[in-house]
Amino acid sequence: MSNFEIKIIKIQKPDDMNFILGQTHFIKSVEDLYEAIVNCVPGSKFGIAFCEASGACKIRSEGNNPDLKTLAEKNAMNIGAGHSFIIFMKECFPINVLNSIKNIPEVCGIYCATANPTEIVIAKSTNGNGILGVIDGSSPKGIENDEEKSWRKDFLRKINYKL
Repeated sequence: MSNFEIKIIKIQKPDDMNFILGQTHFIKSVEDLYEAIVNCVPGSKFGIAFCEASGACKIRSEGNNPDLKTLAEKNAMNIGAGHSFIIFMKECFPINVLNSIKNIPEVCGIYCATANPTEIVIAKSTNGNGILGVIDGSSPKGIENDEEKSWRKDFLRKINYKL
């Protein structure tokens, strides 16, 4: 059995910025992720970084916003887990692009899609880092009551996600 350590990496981002963290398995992923986003929400602003897990083991990045691309590169470097990718976005929400991203043949899975403060649970071994899971936001503080349920329903209609 190899030795490993578990560490927590905090995602560095503005409070209200959405991001998607996932795993993929091929060098062309960064281009395919780019195409999936612009085909879903053409006016969106985003940056993508992908951690290559073999060969040169580089962080491959693309995007149409230099600041978001740099933010993605910085976070990918902090996470450092092979075949992981991270996408930061503006003028777009994960709900708008998630299905297209999940349908990319080389995408293995999505760890989270959120604007919440997020920590990534990493296992570090002699081979490198691997994502064990995520801590997305806060723990529940109770069960929704009737007034809170009414607020939720009104809010979804206010932002045009429900009729």
